[in-house]
Amino acid sequence: MSSLAQALPNMCSFKEQIATSIADNDLFPGEMPIYVSRAPGRLDVMGGNVDYSGGTVLQGLLREATWVAAQVRSDEVIRIINPGGAQFGWDTRFEAHMSDLCDVDRVRALCKSQPSSLWVCYILGALYFLKNLRRFGEMGGVDLFLASDLPPNKGVSSSAALEVAALKAVSAAWGVTLHGTALATAGQWVENVVVGAACGIMDQAAIVLGKEGHLLPMLCQPCQPGPLVTLPAGVRLMGIDSMVPRSTSSIAYETARAAAFIGYKLICQHEGIEITFEQGGEIPRWTEKRWRGHLSNLAPSEFRARYERLLPESIRGSEFLDYGGEHIDPFTKVNPETEYPVRAAVRYATEENLRVQMVHTLLESMAWSGSESALPLIGEILCQSHVAYSECGLGSEACDELVERALKSGVAGAKMTGGGGGGVVAFLCRSGEEGTVRAIAEAYGEERGAVPHIFEGSSNGADTFGVEVLRPDFLWRRR
Repeated sequence: MSSLAQALPNMCSFKEQIATSIADNDLFPGEMPIYVSRAPGRLDVMGGNVDYSGGTVLQGLLREATWVAAQVRSDEVIRIINPGGAQFGWDTRFEAHMSDLCDVDRVRALCKSQPSSLWVCYILGALYFLKNLRRFGEMGGVDLFLASDLPPNKGVSSSAALEVAALKAVSAAWGVTLHGTALATAGQWVENVVVGAACGIMDQAAIVLGKEGHLLPMLCQPCQPGPLVTLPAGVRLMGIDSMVPRSTSSIAYETARAAAFIGYKLICQHEGIEITFEQGGEIPRWTEKRWRGHLSNLAPSEFRARYERLLPESIRGSEFLDYGGEHIDPFTKVNPETEYPVRAAVRYATEENLRVQMVHTLLESMAWSGSESALPLIGEILCQSHVAYSECGLGSEACDELVERALKSGVAGAKMTGGGGGGVVAFLCRSGEEGTVRAIAEAYGEERGAVPHIFEGSSNGADTFGVEVLRPDFLWRRR
């Protein structure tokens, strides 16, 4: 989640950042090799909040990324250097000890001891997971160096990128291989259990498994990636930062998520379906026999016909707790004073799942036929998805404005991304319309006295990049 003013497009740039930034930190002093990983941000094309309801998502990767270099130490010290954090007022250096990774509460307390070190929670959470859940790390402590051009708090998964890059680099330094869905699940565990953010697996899986110029379809039950979809030649995906920060730990996001689980439980109670806690899973969850614990398995037609009028438009937390009993989402709590938009949240879980599948099919047909005739339909589906965010209480006037500007400029479609409530708006346009999107960003920024970040271009995911091993003497040649 650290960010540097300049881009880090390749390995050579990252090597130079290491060499110029750690001369005064006595980092990587030993003869052990240095292991480097890279994890890009993700652009949520479709899916948003259905990863936690077991829906299908469609994700792209960004050019911007986070890099982590790791070297094993001979003692038990954990030392982390994050020079890019200075521009956000964060601490740029953090030290701990392997004995601090004794339990989750200790890790949380250590990260929260200084507000300017909250970013460390993603790193220490990754180390805790590897040491305690995978029994790695017997070789001792570790030195870590971070660099990134992926902006934080924009809804492009900067936290997931940091988790994934740290997990991949450190596991390699400790002599083990972590990749694929196991790596993605580890990142989600860190976010859910240590950081306390109620995210699904969408972000981590896209960052691990995605490839440049492709979209990753995935059924989040819990992580079933499909064949990569090649972005049609005449189509471009871009993103504009609304400059309204967002987070999966925000009140609006957690309210919408909790509302979906409340609605799911009310439906199961109506049908007399018993919900039980799933035993043996790495990520805690509840399940049952009909929809297998995944609200998105409920078809939109069945929801409309049987349950939409059954569910309240909203329900106060205290009323649900009195009537519904135990809340079945391990990562949110029901606040007795909060009004939960139950009907809209359940509708979103069912209909967004169908919208994603439709967009997936249409993009594949475009790539196969070479025709752009389906682009307006895809654009309309994206706009429907955007409206559904507001129905769940996740709207943003700034994002609404960017979508409106896109449609007035002739762009096929646009939508809020990620957990909603702000962050980045994704633009679906034709090749040659990149200048139009940049002009939208420029006009939008001029009215606010700031320049929004424009996301264009993609790159390979963490598994495709792999882990590069450096000899430590490369540092001495550059000092």
